[in-house]
Amino acid sequence: MTALTVRGLSDETRRALKLRAHQNGRSVEAEVRRIIAAAVQPPNEPGNLGNILHAISQRNGVTDEDHDALVQALSEVDRPIAEPMVFEE
Repeated sequence: MTALTVRGLSDETRRALKLRAHQNGRSVEAEVRRIIAAAVQPPNEPGNLGNILHAISQRNGVTDEDHDALVQALSEVDRPIAEPMVFEE
């Protein structure tokens, strides 16, 4: 794997990267890898649906605990969440 050294980052940028990495549960190095990978991804290839939903969740502050609470709440529902659609011919 290739190593990359970035010089001249301001203290503010370093702190912001560290905070962002912490919020996303990653190391600063892993966060920078994701940022770089996203930056060079062709615009017409947004990634798979899971990655898109994950990014939307992160932007809106959804945590693993929120997800677990939703799964728990849905598992306690004793009826279908929505009625199935009926198509008449």
